[in-house]
Amino acid sequence: MRQIAVGSRDRGCRILIGAGLLRGVGAAVRPLVGGGKAVLVTVPPVRELYLQSVLDSLAEEGVESLVLTVPDGEDAKTPSTYLDVVGRMLDSGAGRDALVISLGGGCVGDLAGFVASTYMRGIGLVHLPTSLLAQVDSSIGGKSALNHPRAKNLIGSFHQPELVIADTMVLRTLPPKEVRCGLAEVLKYGAILDSELFGLLEAKTEEVLGLNEGILEELVCRSAEIKARIVAADERDRGERMLLNFGHTVGHAIESATGYTWYSHGEAVAIGMVAEARIAAKLGMIGDGEVERVERLARRLGLPTRARGVKADELIGRMHGDKKVQGGELRFALPDAIGSGAVVVVTDRRLIAEAISGVLGD
Repeated sequence: MRQIAVGSRDRGCRILIGAGLLRGVGAAVRPLVGGGKAVLVTVPPVRELYLQSVLDSLAEEGVESLVLTVPDGEDAKTPSTYLDVVGRMLDSGAGRDALVISLGGGCVGDLAGFVASTYMRGIGLVHLPTSLLAQVDSSIGGKSALNHPRAKNLIGSFHQPELVIADTMVLRTLPPKEVRCGLAEVLKYGAILDSELFGLLEAKTEEVLGLNEGILEELVCRSAEIKARIVAADERDRGERMLLNFGHTVGHAIESATGYTWYSHGEAVAIGMVAEARIAAKLGMIGDGEVERVERLARRLGLPTRARGVKADELIGRMHGDKKVQGGELRFALPDAIGSGAVVVVTDRRLIAEAISGVLGD
């Protein structure tokens, strides 16, 4: 097992990474529960695979549990689902000493985090991420959000978890598409922050897609270390942390424009990274060779690099609803080399449209 500490002005967070860790959840969270109950928020597919193991572990430590099953995917991140969860917690008598535990991927983690940040003005939070995307990215850093029909993650908060337990053994049960979606976030870290990680993905693509246990654990650890370092330096997303949005400005617009049904988050981010790399190239920040490396690696990892059924003008309009917009100006996290980047204001709408058009269509 490997352990990573995340610094925070409000509370510290421990990240535990290793195989088989879900069996020890009870002992790990017992000190965090106090006299309250553990409120487990999960989704049907994960419930079938892992819930009983977690409940048994909690019961062994004498922890009372309440299980709340919510819709899978982006349907978990709606205001109506949030209100339903809060209502069921109130009905159960959950107080300020309750501990919210997410068991699932990024969407259920977002919901659970937002519930924990707002229920009775904030209660404890633990994440048990079961997707690669959640283990390498969304469970770390304290961001939580709900979707609005006009924009993804528009309603949100910052609320640090006290503990994240990433059991890498569960990754072997993921559908291939879910693995690929998580790899999009790993690719992001490499492209914008860590050239060695990018090179590792290029050199070990077959081992990665073959779910080599050692390689997967290394990817999770490297990604978590990068995210922890960035969060410690910029917890509230006002500076360096914005680099983690590479691919997300265009990616979120694609998700919103297609009703969150055509492309998963990781797929949309992959397309977004190619589009935003093209923007960087048009600005002279990188050359065509770097754009080709990003696009080629995305394809080798089984990720889409083109979006169909949407137009550049529509995406640009949706991007203006992005939370990174300031003073009506679009800001992008763009690479200035493989493994390095900067946050840039781009005012030339035609340049953006030309770059985005290059990733639209079959």
